[in-house]
Amino acid sequence: MVRKALEKDIDRILELLVQVDMVHHNGRPDLFKGPATKYSASELKAILVDEKTPVFVCVDSTDRVIGHAFCQYKQVVGDSVLTDVRTLYIDDICVEESTRGKGVGRELYGYVIDYAKKEGFYNVTLNVWSCNPSALAFYESMGMKVQKIGMETIL
Repeated sequence: MVRKALEKDIDRILELLVQVDMVHHNGRPDLFKGPATKYSASELKAILVDEKTPVFVCVDSTDRVIGHAFCQYKQVVGDSVLTDVRTLYIDDICVEESTRGKGVGRELYGYVIDYAKKEGFYNVTLNVWSCNPSALAFYESMGMKVQKIGMETIL
């Protein structure tokens, strides 16, 4: 079941954030410290009460968080080139390692899509690191298409 995240979920979300960081750290240790979380407990409290940063969690039958999706409202207004569309950006998505491949990610992503449609967003976007091919394959299986590509030269 997917629902909005609550303050009681923070400790479990922090554990999942470490899992996300370690996937990135293992793929790009030159860029990602490990183990770490991108948000502190106090930052999460603020995120959870901000209407423009909804966080959704997938929970098991005991209400234990087994996945999360951090979302952000994005909109460019008055740009000379870009159109004024509302985007729901998925800032972070994670499924507990032990439950991957069991439909949790599909349920969570589907919930985010339904939420975005209901709220009138034009699109849903996210970034995925090239060192995470399983995530890329998952997003493509959900119907996502490449929007833009970031590139680098390491000096």
